[in-house]
Amino acid sequence: MPPLLIFSPLLKLALGALGTGAIVHWAVKEVRRINEELDRVKRASTIDPVARQALPTLRRDPSTGDWRPT
Repeated sequence: MPPLLIFSPLLKLALGALGTGAIVHWAVKEVRRINEELDRVKRASTIDPVARQALPTLRRDPSTGDWRPT
């Protein structure tokens, strides 16, 4: 008989609650980490307009419909 089947229902419930708590704790930490990273990116200065002009832009080629840098 597998060992998990011989545990009492209360112990199974406690193990399930402990596992659920660990998953919730991990998920909250991940959400906070992602939000901090997004806030950091938001606070970062935008690209300099002069430097922006040096970057290529994409334009659709009317004959083929492909996007090409210009």
